Amino acid sequence: MPIILILLLALIIAQVGFWNTLGGILGAIAMIVILVVLAVAALAVIGALIARRARRQF
Repeated sequence: MPIILILLLALIIAQVGFWNTLGGILGAIAMIVILVVLAVAALAVIGALIARRARRQF
């Protein structure tokens, strides 16, 4: 009987570790996605500024 309790405890600890790991991986992926979105937004703003300056010169 005690061995079943030890196995159940190990299973619960493994599940918590798995969900924390999964959360960490998903958090890292979300940070990469946010970084890409910010880079695209920055390029769009820079492109709009350059286009505005180019229109003023010609």
